[in-house]
Amino acid sequence: MIRLFLDSNVLFTAAHNPEGKASLVIELAAGSHREVVTSAYCLAEAQLNLERKYPAAVGRLSGFLRAVRLVPDVAGERCGLSLPEKDRPVFAAAQRCKATHFLTGDRQHFGPYMNKPKVTMGVVIQTVGDFLSDFTK
Repeated sequence: MIRLFLDSNVLFTAAHNPEGKASLVIELAAGSHREVVTSAYCLAEAQLNLERKYPAAVGRLSGFLRAVRLVPDVAGERCGLSLPEKDRPVFAAAQRCKATHFLTGDRQHFGPYMNKPKVTMGVVIQTVGDFLSDFTK
């Protein structure tokens, strides 16, 4: 089974742009044999940023939660990648829940690890666009 872990920026984008790729990936995954997960940490960050920038979109984020399962947060020291402190618990949570894919828009921090599952302990780190491209093949 494919298990997609959504970073906070993917949740934010899906709620802010319901017609975009991030929203589509949640919709497609929820309607197939793919599980969509995120952590409370990611959810809280997405919600905080939506409240600050696009408060009208907070309700859409809540709507997505019917299709997204929350997994436990994990301390960042368990992360096997060289990442900034704020990103370590996010990737550690993805590893702990046995995510097959980690979807993020954060190319600055996760870019060097994208599409390199041998380096990332089997987790495929991708942008939403890359995942959708692979999904439709």
